Amino acid sequence: MTQKKLHLALFLFPGYHLGAWRLPDAIPEIDLDIDHLVHAAQLAEAAKLDAIFFEDQAAVRRSNDILAGDKYGAANPRSIHFDPTMVLPLLAAHTSRLGLAATATTTFNEPFNIARRFSTLDFISKGRAGWNLVTSFNEDEAQNYGLDAHVGHADRYGRAEEFVDVVNGLWESWDEDAITRDKQSGVYFDVDKMHFLQHQGTHFKVRGPLPMGRSPQGRPVIFQAGASEPGRALAARTADVVFTLQSTIEGGRAFRDDIRRRAQEFGRSPDSIKILVGLTPIIAETDQKARELADQMLALIPDDIALSNLKPLAGGVDFRQFDLNELVPELPESNAGKSHRDAIMAISRDKNLSVLETARYFAEGSYLKAIGSPATVADQMQAWLDADACDGFLAVPTHFPTGVEALTGLLVPELQRRGIFRTEYEGTHLRDHLGLTKY
Repeated sequence: MTQKKLHLALFLFPGYHLGAWRLPDAIPEIDLDIDHLVHAAQLAEAAKLDAIFFEDQAAVRRSNDILAGDKYGAANPRSIHFDPTMVLPLLAAHTSRLGLAATATTTFNEPFNIARRFSTLDFISKGRAGWNLVTSFNEDEAQNYGLDAHVGHADRYGRAEEFVDVVNGLWESWDEDAITRDKQSGVYFDVDKMHFLQHQGTHFKVRGPLPMGRSPQGRPVIFQAGASEPGRALAARTADVVFTLQSTIEGGRAFRDDIRRRAQEFGRSPDSIKILVGLTPIIAETDQKARELADQMLALIPDDIALSNLKPLAGGVDFRQFDLNELVPELPESNAGKSHRDAIMAISRDKNLSVLETARYFAEGSYLKAIGSPATVADQMQAWLDADACDGFLAVPTHFPTGVEALTGLLVPELQRRGIFRTEYEGTHLRDHLGLTKY
């Protein structure tokens, strides 16, 4: 039995499975109900998960298509969600160890605001904050920020490269012991231990410093996801954790090896970056019951919703134009994200799925599917871990509460029984959970 321990985070995105929200026991209102979100975070913490993670897109999906009169499959539950950075402080107050991570785009934010926001969260949570750096692949967002069209892919990544350097520089604004609050001398902080960034680059001019001391982790944890060449380069240079859409052990191992090799080329230890594979677990007491549940949820997804769901993932390609019974053809390059476009084609070819079958696959979630009893799903996860195909998983339950409860109450105990997942937190910070160095 392996002695390695895997990392496990909960990706809570109600509606990620486009049919599960319609189950009788599902509570889709979790999308805008803070009490349910608190309960989910507490379940995750009781199971000793590394973190809870929230995606964000600053637009209703397919907004432009709807405006143009195309309402085909547009009522997508993935469109409805809070600004996650507003949710995390409340979750921090209702948990004490669980890591708290959220997405914030570098395309439509300013680095000073992001640095300040996540440093504040790190203080509020006593060292449990994580920022998921994205460059915005959803083209519908642009019109909400004064643009007629989405920013070009190369320009998004050029901005992101400079953005993260500014954020990290701002997080270094203060030495650890700079703020003294010495009542006897009347010195509140040592100005020699406060640093002006004085950054002036292509995209940003930022003086600094942040109006707060060094946060508990030094730097909040940086998460990233991206399969394109600039995405991998950015992740290898700056990320602590990388999410990936890999669907085979061979692909996962190749991706992990590539990121670790690139990290070394940037002078980093390869162990300083963790690779988490996205996983959609569908768990029941037996394999047969899990399969029946998966089939029940799949049957609740209309074909038009499934086909429509692929359009923003593939940069605006309308899959209705293809023969639905043939493999997905070569998709054109687009200005959207590259990861999903490549994954759509790979899944169709690797699994011999038609266009319609591929649409149904992604309507269940973009990630690797794990369907079965706790032992069966744990076998699949352990095989990936033993093959060095990942350092852990970003688990995306299909629905709340029973999907989350199956993850935390059925799967996690099986992983713990095998000795590949913690039974207690070893530290108080998110960096402790992930085995990362404090800055």
